[in-house]
Amino acid sequence: MSRNYFHLHLVSDSTGETLINVSRAAAAQYQGVASIEHIYPLIRNHDQLDRVIAGVRSSPGIVLYTLVDGELGARLEQACAEIGAPAISVLAPVLGIFQSYIGPASSPKPGAQHVLNADYFKRIDALNYTMMHDDGQSAVDLENADVVLLGVSRTSKTPTSIYLANKGIKTANVPLVPGVPIPDVVENLRKPLVIGLFASPDRIVQIRQNRLLSLNASQESSYVDRDAVAEEVNQSRRLFAQRGWATIDVSRRSIEETAAAIMDLYRDHRLQFIAEG
Repeated sequence: MSRNYFHLHLVSDSTGETLINVSRAAAAQYQGVASIEHIYPLIRNHDQLDRVIAGVRSSPGIVLYTLVDGELGARLEQACAEIGAPAISVLAPVLGIFQSYIGPASSPKPGAQHVLNADYFKRIDALNYTMMHDDGQSAVDLENADVVLLGVSRTSKTPTSIYLANKGIKTANVPLVPGVPIPDVVENLRKPLVIGLFASPDRIVQIRQNRLLSLNASQESSYVDRDAVAEEVNQSRRLFAQRGWATIDVSRRSIEETAAAIMDLYRDHRLQFIAEG
């Protein structure tokens, strides 16, 4: 049946982050169809599940859930079948493969992936470092970074840095400003992976124009002049090539895609750094 929207119920006994990512990846395949998300996090008892079932009944649609409590999952599926709403456990197929290979889970536990372990504190440490080293701040200790990003204004340095920090990667970013030399410390970095980000001049001009509009600033500036921007980009690419730094074209990449490419490069860089000892 043709439709331009549908209701999507996401039911989780934890934060719902897994469901949100999976459902949005699937929904993105349907252009022109919008999903109306109903998110129910931390559903861990029958009273809480009553609220979910009432929501599905009032706005029938697709139901995705991650509930490790089998009784809650079975009750939700039964209610959805009565309502006529398709429901599926997103984790069930994955857990089935795990169980067939390594046996039953030792202790099913809601939100087990969000424990305060070493990885969690590593991410917090990375976020703190990244926020303190945004946009060229605190350049004196860049050697402690895992990754250093360089690029002209509006090449997604800050959001990419924050995304990487959430993965536990300490990331600093340094802007390239016309007429301003880069800090000497950047030239001599050994441990961090240095990556140059660039985009097409047209793309950068578009983003900068939108930025100026949001600030109610004048559009009469070399900041958004296409020829001036093209020269900025060319100078940055010459700098990257002269220093032998890896580069990534972010013109048509999402933040997630750029970060994935950086993490790939970082894995190789780290192995090489360890090998050289």
